[in-house]
Amino acid sequence: MKKTRPILWILIIAAVASAGYYGWQKFSSPEAGKTQTAQKGPARPPAIPVSVSPVQKADFPVYLTGLGTVQGFNTVQVRSRVDGQIDKIAFSEGQMVKQDELLVSIDPRPYQATLDQAKAKKAQDEANLANANLELQRAMKLGEFATAQRVDTQRSTVAQLTAQIAADEAAISNAQTQLDYTQIKAPFTGVAGLRLVDVGNIVNASTQTGIVTISQVEPISVIFTAPEDQLPYISEGQKAGALKVIAFTTDGKKTLAEGKLAVINNQVDTTSGTIRLKAVFDNKEHTLWPGQSVSTRLLVRTLKDATVVPDDAVQHSTNGLYAYTVNQDNKAEVHKIKVSYAIDGRSVVDEGLSPGQQVITGGQFKVQPGSLVSTAVASSDPSQNKVRQE
Repeated sequence: MKKTRPILWILIIAAVASAGYYGWQKFSSPEAGKTQTAQKGPARPPAIPVSVSPVQKADFPVYLTGLGTVQGFNTVQVRSRVDGQIDKIAFSEGQMVKQDELLVSIDPRPYQATLDQAKAKKAQDEANLANANLELQRAMKLGEFATAQRVDTQRSTVAQLTAQIAADEAAISNAQTQLDYTQIKAPFTGVAGLRLVDVGNIVNASTQTGIVTISQVEPISVIFTAPEDQLPYISEGQKAGALKVIAFTTDGKKTLAEGKLAVINNQVDTTSGTIRLKAVFDNKEHTLWPGQSVSTRLLVRTLKDATVVPDDAVQHSTNGLYAYTVNQDNKAEVHKIKVSYAIDGRSVVDEGLSPGQQVITGGQFKVQPGSLVSTAVASSDPSQNKVRQE
């Protein structure tokens, strides 16, 4: 019996060890893990992080964009109207010259001499007229002792001298005008360009070479085009008042000036299907310059209570446009939409969405219909700038 007890204990220990080893093999094997996972059910997929923004109802301004060229409101190439040598240049290149300000002075002496000669001729004819009037009075006082022929002849002499004085006055006026032309003045307020003559140069009225070009920049105009199919909207808007036009740099990143639509051209260009328009800007800051290319926006009309979403929410496919929304269960839903206008990062949705819905604006490349999402509200409003996690 004493020998049997150790053997019994050894058998018990061996049985316990075998049972432990069997249990370890069963529960630690991959098949065991799969069995446990299968019993618990499939793992829940993680939520996809996305950005959302609310669908809003707001007034939406409809702009027509295009390219235009800045033109001086008035532009003139100043030329001489008389011949002569330039004595003085009174302006600087690039200077803002005022209306009637002296630009160039031409040697006035020949024209002053002509004026003095015309004045002297008038004085001479006035003296002859005074003498002729005295002779007429004497002839009339003689009565019957003076012949009728003598009286008529003297009256004719008086009339001739009177007419000659009128001609002298016209000659004086012409000579004064020619003398005034030696002082070349600015026809309007504007910016002087590069001068084309120097002191001492001879200028002629018959030559085409100018002295300087002046462009009026306050106000200033921009010529641009619009599609002909927008002409009815433009004309209708003009009836309510001048339409607003905004000028930008050609890349559209910087606003230069705001003005008003002034002129709609009287015909459509049949080759391009566009209509030429002219806008006027005050240009007090001189942000617009003649010859400059600009990008334009013409405010045609404003849509009242339009359904507006960010451009990032609009997705493209072969079947058209669509957008993802997030429902109350934080799951993505797809909606086919129709967009009529898009500008400044916003789009007008005519069909497919309603105000108050949350549209996905970022992270759509991972989203499928029914996907679980975690949302971050994309809004400039601090009260809405919160992250809602699933």
